[in-house]
Amino acid sequence: MNLQTHAGNNAEFQDIHAVHHDVQGAQAWMVNICGPHELKASSPQRLHFQHAGNVLKSMSTVIGYIEYGTDVTIDIDASVLNRYSISLPISGEQELRKPNGLLMSDNENGIIVSPYDQQELSMAGNCRKIQVAITCTAMRQVLEELLQRPTQQPIIFETQISTSDGAPGAWWRLVKFLLVEMDQARDFFGHVSITRDIEKALIKGLILSQPNNYSSELASLSQSRCPEYLLKAKKLIHEHASDEVDLDEVGRAVGVSRFKLYDDFKKYFGITPTVYLKRFRLEAVRQALLEGGCNGNITAVAMQWGFNHLGRFSSDYKKLFLEVPSKTVERSRKH
Repeated sequence: MNLQTHAGNNAEFQDIHAVHHDVQGAQAWMVNICGPHELKASSPQRLHFQHAGNVLKSMSTVIGYIEYGTDVTIDIDASVLNRYSISLPISGEQELRKPNGLLMSDNENGIIVSPYDQQELSMAGNCRKIQVAITCTAMRQVLEELLQRPTQQPIIFETQISTSDGAPGAWWRLVKFLLVEMDQARDFFGHVSITRDIEKALIKGLILSQPNNYSSELASLSQSRCPEYLLKAKKLIHEHASDEVDLDEVGRAVGVSRFKLYDDFKKYFGITPTVYLKRFRLEAVRQALLEGGCNGNITAVAMQWGFNHLGRFSSDYKKLFLEVPSKTVERSRKH
């Protein structure tokens, strides 16, 4: 067995490499990339697993190449899967078996392995593919930003994602472009603001290009406009989120009463300004922990963003992200 990992020059952007010749090692590596699963190889002695990728640490998105060197089957337990895996063979084929049928995937048709479905993925021995792994938390965060409201149901994509259709095809071209450029222009992609925006654009592009259960609502939102003063209020909340935020002052700054600010925030965004502020702060803490802010000191990061009651903070964090803060730090350090 041979395993090697090395990091890039910036905490925002980390490249990872692994080579394994045993099923257990390959499975253990990929559990950290795309979530719990069981790996079976038709000829374990011929396994030659290789993964080369990049971790965009703002939201833990992993983008890279993967191959196993022999026919493999991956059993996916939907009840514990916590990531979306989008893949496209460069060579060879793969197939995804779901309760409602079988989908073939080649270099013109990628597939999305989503949580919430029991499924089995098979890869031919000559299959080498591009894979993008996106956490459920990141997907929900970007979706709620697009919808401008909290969501109760997870996003569910159509499983097949073509390279020839207009918007999905453009998304695949973006993925391929990033894979090439992240190897050739590491200093450029090491800039914090660039990498954060690219990661969010990658997730946002998938949500907007691939049909899903929120597509109709997203399309209708593009036809309507939120009042300008609410956008200004959100901007003010963002700018002062690490300080004491007086919502009466926010209302006066944008020219409305506190009551109108509350009512219209609820109408357009589905939550009150107070809840919005808390969620924004929690997401800021999570991003800082994923990026190694304050060297992963949870208390320091939480207090930096206005959380002085640490027990309540930890409870709210777990409720929103489905894991305690220490688990976020542990997963970031594994990457």
